[in-house]
Amino acid sequence: MDKSAEDVSSQLGRTGGNSTNPVNIIDTKGGNDNEEELEYSLGDEELGSEEEQLEGDTQAPVQTSNQDAIEGDTLDAFKKKKRARKSEAWDDFEDVEVGPQKTIYSECRHCQSRFKKTKTGTTSSLLRHRKNCSKRLEKLKIVEARQQKLNFPVADSSSNAHSLLHTGKFDMAAMRQSAAEWVLMHEHPFSIVEEDGFNLMMKKGMPEWQKISQTINKKDCLSVYEREEQKLKHLLSKVKKISLTTDLWKSKNQKIEYMAITGHWIDTQWRLQKRVLNFVHVPPPRPGIAIVDAIYKCMLDWGIETKLYTVSVDNASNNDTALRCLKDTFSRNKCLLAKGKLFHVRCCAHILNLMVQDGLSEIQEIIHDIRASVEFVKKTKGRQLIFGEIVHQLRLPEKVLIYDCKTRWNSTYEMLACALKFYEVFPRFKDREPNYTFCPSTEDWEKVKKVCSILGVFWNATHIISGSDYPTANLYLNEVCRIKTLLDSKANDEDNFIQLMVWKMNMKFDKYWGECNLMMSIAAILDPRLKMRVINYCFPLIYPPHEVQANINKVRQALYDLYAEYVEVHVSSSRDSGASCQIVTNDPVSKSSSSSSSTMTHVTGMCEFLSHITTVEPVQQEKNELDIYFEDGLFTATEKSSLDIVNLDALKWWKNTTKYKILP
Repeated sequence: MDKSAEDVSSQLGRTGGNSTNPVNIIDTKGGNDNEEELEYSLGDEELGSEEEQLEGDTQAPVQTSNQDAIEGDTLDAFKKKKRARKSEAWDDFEDVEVGPQKTIYSECRHCQSRFKKTKTGTTSSLLRHRKNCSKRLEKLKIVEARQQKLNFPVADSSSNAHSLLHTGKFDMAAMRQSAAEWVLMHEHPFSIVEEDGFNLMMKKGMPEWQKISQTINKKDCLSVYEREEQKLKHLLSKVKKISLTTDLWKSKNQKIEYMAITGHWIDTQWRLQKRVLNFVHVPPPRPGIAIVDAIYKCMLDWGIETKLYTVSVDNASNNDTALRCLKDTFSRNKCLLAKGKLFHVRCCAHILNLMVQDGLSEIQEIIHDIRASVEFVKKTKGRQLIFGEIVHQLRLPEKVLIYDCKTRWNSTYEMLACALKFYEVFPRFKDREPNYTFCPSTEDWEKVKKVCSILGVFWNATHIISGSDYPTANLYLNEVCRIKTLLDSKANDEDNFIQLMVWKMNMKFDKYWGECNLMMSIAAILDPRLKMRVINYCFPLIYPPHEVQANINKVRQALYDLYAEYVEVHVSSSRDSGASCQIVTNDPVSKSSSSSSSTMTHVTGMCEFLSHITTVEPVQQEKNELDIYFEDGLFTATEKSSLDIVNLDALKWWKNTTKYKILP
């Protein structure tokens, strides 16, 4: 079809009008004549009004395909709309076409079972299958198991739990519960649900939304707490042994002192679990007996008073008094393993903090000058720009200074390590800022550099033993040994201030780790990579030569005593469950099933002979699991193995091993 330039321009002028929508011109070639055709693709506004489309336009040629599309769109408005599907069955079914005749079936989204659609469109058969579908029920069980956790799912979770359970109906009770969980999760005030912006947002998304008062929201939060409390009590009823950690601090704003108690245990899947069990007000002067009462009341409330294993606290004197009272109370009831030798655990991170604080006291004035310098630079935008220009001139990769928290030594170390990278910038900044009067000297920066080389080891050790996603008890001994080796190597440093700093740290080390720490040693030995070799390596580096062997024997004896208690518990639990416990006696009487007199005479003679043999040739005792564990080689990775032996999870190793029954 040929079109002249005049026809094209006139047609565009008539159909386009003053519209600003784009016009796409597609050049297509076809036919035997090799003639060029121009195809026009116009926006919706170029097509004119609906009345113009129905009346037609005799003056301008319109392609047939476009006319059909316009007529189809127009007729759709007069077609009768299908009734919306309201049955719950369609949450789990969808229509599919099967075969050359395209017969419509309803297919289950979970097991792909198909049901032929009826003329009336009833869904009774679909609902029956939905109720009994095995794959759907399995998915629901997985969702319910996930929902038993106290932790709320992340906002961008890819889990399909919501789509499996959602019925498509608005439930105001469920929304109130979700609002309460949201308030608790983000620590919002109860009054936030009364704000106009919040209710406007909810009303736009859900027209059925009803406004909640802060009183109702408070009651809902208490209901959520009570529900989660019952879940946790049920969970703790299945726990065999639990360890506690507790700490006290004062709120600066409220001037009130609190104590938090956290429970730690290993679940049946060998995963680390922890929950905050109590958060209570402990009035000053916080005597040890008040701490004992708070801990014991918490254990009674949760029903774990007979399951306590260890209690970890910091090194305050009132905590020592409290733990002595608790140990005496539980020892009377024989609830403690290893006769309470492992009950009191001193916080390793707190000991490191005390050691570092004593060391930092030697350069307190330098730390004050660096902290003041960082604060001076970051106080105004203009000073930051001047500082940044100097950094740019010196072509330094670092660009940001870090301000510390005075009560956290690791934060102070990070500030010093960061400021050390800008030691050349501060003198030049002083030349540009006359009010800057506390610039550290070159000698000060040299001292900071030496101190940071020591604190870096403490910083790494603190990060390793403070992890929460992996077991850490088996890592303490090696880190403590590394710190002791470092301090001994710096004891005779050429700088007097380093010698004095290390001497103070060594005094704290000997105070808390001078005696053999059974918990650290036993936990390290039960790491399959370490076993008894670890104390044979570390003890000579930590303790004086005349104490090494005595401490090794002490740890070995404590380990065997602990194993004996576990054997007793294992045997008693086997009896309670009705399981047979076979004991090797080498007595054939138990193997004989005959009651004849001739058989009994033969057995008696055999017993006399075996008794004689035991006096002449003593029977070699069977090795227990602990001996076998020690005799086995260390767990190592082969050259072809992709196993990360350095970051091995000891709990997963014990979970997967099948060689031992009592040790795990």
